[in-house]
Amino acid sequence: MDSLDRLLDDIGAREAFEVLTELLPRAAIFVVDGNRNVVHWSPGAESVLGFAASDAVGRLCLEVIRCRTCALGCGLARYGRIEDHPLDHYRADERWVPTRKFARAFHDEEGTFIGGIEVLVPTGPSRVAEAAPEEDGLPSDTESFHGLVSREAAMQHVFQVIRNVSETDSSVLVHGASGTGKELVARAVHLESQRAGGPFVAVNCAALTPGLLESELFGHVRGAFTGAVKDRKGLFEQADGGTLFLDEVAELPIEMQSKLLRVLEERLVTPVGASEARSVDVRVVAATHRSLPDEVAAGRFREDLMYRLRVVPLKVPPLRDRRGDVEVLVRFFIARFNDRGPRHVEGIAPEAMRRLLDHDWPGNVRELRNAMEYAFAVGRGDEITVDDLPVELLQSPPGASASGDLRGNAEGRASNDDRTERERLREALQLEGGRVGAAAARLGMSRATFWRKRRRHGL
Repeated sequence: MDSLDRLLDDIGAREAFEVLTELLPRAAIFVVDGNRNVVHWSPGAESVLGFAASDAVGRLCLEVIRCRTCALGCGLARYGRIEDHPLDHYRADERWVPTRKFARAFHDEEGTFIGGIEVLVPTGPSRVAEAAPEEDGLPSDTESFHGLVSREAAMQHVFQVIRNVSETDSSVLVHGASGTGKELVARAVHLESQRAGGPFVAVNCAALTPGLLESELFGHVRGAFTGAVKDRKGLFEQADGGTLFLDEVAELPIEMQSKLLRVLEERLVTPVGASEARSVDVRVVAATHRSLPDEVAAGRFREDLMYRLRVVPLKVPPLRDRRGDVEVLVRFFIARFNDRGPRHVEGIAPEAMRRLLDHDWPGNVRELRNAMEYAFAVGRGDEITVDDLPVELLQSPPGASASGDLRGNAEGRASNDDRTERERLREALQLEGGRVGAAAARLGMSRATFWRKRRRHGL
């Protein structure tokens, strides 16, 4: 070790570090200081993320490390180490690239975060942020919108509202059940707006203790409280010029709600311990799975803040109300997981797809994504089968649609027409080797219609 120390003294620690980063041209390596500002940006980072070092160094890391799938930063300061964590990142050209993340934080003797080294290793090619449907093997009637995918009118209406509201700076309140993609909606509002070049900062209000919330949102100055050894910008200042996403906003304590309302109205924040307010230019998008009018009636949420947040309300429908998207999302996730490897799936067995279509999806799109990731992890071969699915999808009998609209006739007897249709479906599947899309085309049906009829006849 003494020999290494002497060598590093002769070479110089900075030069040695820069040589090391140059030896890894396919990985993005960067260093942040205690304020999360970028202080080093490797040639690999320029290549992977598309930002030149001159554009990245000195900027808040959230402005150039724009993650598609994470919330507030990366948790490095809190957890100290990140090991082989999958993350998708937006590049400077708005394409996105799948990566695996490795990082290590450094703290001083008092435990204060003073910086960190982070490494992003690409696991696949960069993709356009709004991929054309055919790129993911999606039907032509499907819209892919900043990571949101749907062929249903209700969701495509949401997409149009996002486009319209993004022309303004109005506050948006996204309401939807857990797992419906509220953060993706918030990010889409940001990316469609004139603030797309600014930071997108997200925080889950339910994940922070009341004692930390004010400091996290508004920042603090040195000496404001025990452990505040230096000034720290809050999330509003970090999001200056961009968008702040307040997830689970209904969980904010009532005393914090009044302070948030003041910031929204005055566009000024006062860090904890500071005597002067600071101006911020932030667009706020909030989200909740609760009914804010019910929370107001119960005395848990301020009515004036509710109206201030929901200038434009956006309702994200649950997956059970847009069942036509199940097959679309399955194909979408198969394409995504194929990109990441190592397993490559060509398709899904008919019985497995029937199970997916019959499931009620209480966890919405997140549950479906997890089911597909599970299938990729436990299965083998180039087809997803019933045995690859999570056990909760196998507990209800196949063909038992949650909506009940795909059952046979009221007497439970198939008519002659039913039997004829059943044979036509069976014959088309046989002629097309079990390929649903081709069988549907042979009969002049859409895939969705073919699936409905197939489930009805128990095929």
